[in-house]
Amino acid sequence: MSTNILAKIVAHKFKDVADRKQEITIAQLEAMPLFAKQPHSLKSNLQKIDSTGIIAEFKRMSPSKGIINNKASVEEVTRAYQQFGAAGVSVLTDTVFFGGSLDDLTLAVQNEIPVLRKEFIIDEFQIIEAKAYGAAVILLIASCLTPTTAELLAGTAKELGMEVLLELHDESELAYICDEIDFVGINNRSLKSFEVNIEHSLQLRNKLPKDKLSIAESGIYSVETYQLLKKEGFDGFLMGEYFMKQENPAKAFEIFTTQIKNNNDAV
Repeated sequence: MSTNILAKIVAHKFKDVADRKQEITIAQLEAMPLFAKQPHSLKSNLQKIDSTGIIAEFKRMSPSKGIINNKASVEEVTRAYQQFGAAGVSVLTDTVFFGGSLDDLTLAVQNEIPVLRKEFIIDEFQIIEAKAYGAAVILLIASCLTPTTAELLAGTAKELGMEVLLELHDESELAYICDEIDFVGINNRSLKSFEVNIEHSLQLRNKLPKDKLSIAESGIYSVETYQLLKKEGFDGFLMGEYFMKQENPAKAFEIFTTQIKNNNDAV
């Protein structure tokens, strides 16, 4: 995703949030049944000895790839993600650029698994909204925010009992890491060139605070890449495109995790 596309998405997101605030109040969101529910913990799942560490994503399309899969069922795919060993599920809720919605989130949270609301969060309203719709984790993208805003938004999420994933792209964004962050995600795809560079991520991971769980994001298309990143110390792996581009994402996830288990058993 280029910085120009990112700027376009963020500009649209301010308008989108303003429109949502006209449709529903914070008081109405706080009165929704799921708002009071204790969320599942992604941190706890990632720290289990036998965890795959995979945060499996449901994504229909993206600005850089176009339509990835517009036929798959949210219920079927996210149920398989839980059944076959995902540590968590990620759901895109942006409509214009990613073809997702809060309806997708509503369906995904019916599973007994922590769900990340994958969104371009620029306002506290979106975090309250995420909690009201049952999300356990929110994403903050450093490139969309200032360090001060990121800390304030992360603080709001923590007050609501949610966990926070901060996404970084390069070393200059390390300053965004604060106490309220639970996980630091390193996006393997450059914002400027779209190129995937695993080596860059490995180098950046070594500069992360030891008390933060690390998540590798994007460009994980094989068991070999997954195992390399795991061996290098990553705690989690945000994967979506690899599964979603298959004709049957649920089956693709089952095969992938079976291969992981078989490789582990063979060691």
